[in-house]
Amino acid sequence: FLSRRLADFADCALGCDRFWLMMLALSLFPTTYSPPSSHELAAVAPKLLALVERAVSEPEALAAELSESPLAAIAPTFALPDVAPTDPAAAGDLPIVVTHGMGDSCFNPGMQSVVALAGKTLGVEAVCVPTGDNQASDTINGFLMNMDKSVEAFAKRVQSDKRLSGGFDAFGLSQGNNIIRGYIAAYNDPPVRNFLSICGINAGVAAFPHCAPSTPVLGSICEALTEVLGKLAYNPIVQDILFQANYFRDPTRRNSSEYLSHSRLALWNGERPGVDMSARKARWAKVERFVWVEGSRDSMVWPRQGEQWGDVPFGYPKQLSPVPYNETRWYTEDTFGLQTAGKAGKNFFESFDGDHIRFTSAELQGWLKKYFK
Repeated sequence: FLSRRLADFADCALGCDRFWLMMLALSLFPTTYSPPSSHELAAVAPKLLALVERAVSEPEALAAELSESPLAAIAPTFALPDVAPTDPAAAGDLPIVVTHGMGDSCFNPGMQSVVALAGKTLGVEAVCVPTGDNQASDTINGFLMNMDKSVEAFAKRVQSDKRLSGGFDAFGLSQGNNIIRGYIAAYNDPPVRNFLSICGINAGVAAFPHCAPSTPVLGSICEALTEVLGKLAYNPIVQDILFQANYFRDPTRRNSSEYLSHSRLALWNGERPGVDMSARKARWAKVERFVWVEGSRDSMVWPRQGEQWGDVPFGYPKQLSPVPYNETRWYTEDTFGLQTAGKAGKNFFESFDGDHIRFTSAELQGWLKKYFK
């Protein structure tokens, strides 16, 4: 395969346009998603196309820009000397899998410290599972690899890791929870025993406050996001590329045919008509505990109550008070298994006093000891 693609790349370099040369380059790296057509993407979202091109021409520079963008959810860095030896009574018995937020990477020191803290707290193996092979690709994939492709990449890595073959506990930061949630619904083999979602984009976002026009310096990342998260948000081409478009839930369009037919989140949440969710619900039901953690001063996710499955009211924008999770459609109609889990006593709710993923090491250790054993 590789020799064939290299030969194609060499031939194309002599006569292909820039986009198709880029697509062949991307095909050499299976963890990077390739959009369908230069002309389609250029016509729909030229700024997004520019980012896709940069992912090939200057991946390190693009990754650095993503990590410095207003949307980046970078893990805090914890000092391991502060971790006390594991109490045998608090020790876990399964490995822990961790996923990172947008703009971050499993290869960054903050995520590595979070993983090390988790493993040392329970005295178990802990691993951050990336969707890319290095820091640059792992960071870029959190933007330019959509949710389904990211879940597929995550599943391949999990299923090839013998340490995880007997199952594992998992927690994510920010949009990393979408990957774990998607894995549970689509695969869950090997199974997730307990799932801790810290500031997860679970019910989606109705806005990206950090990319608002009032932000002093938007940069190309916010410009690309702003370009597509209007009328183009549920365009199939955009949905096939942009992770953030997948969980954007415009409160004025959530009953529209575009959202219901094309949004990845609409499919995952069981909002899309005519979709059989029984297999996904059965896999969801295998998890023993779901822990939904909200940052009480979260300024990244709006509404922040969506981290615990709350929803924007249908009276929006005249009404702004979020709908509690147990009054939402996905709970009352049990569209993907949230109500079933609740009735089985599997849903737990925690919070911390802070902004997006700005929890303390003591808080993380407390959740792990409480739920991962």
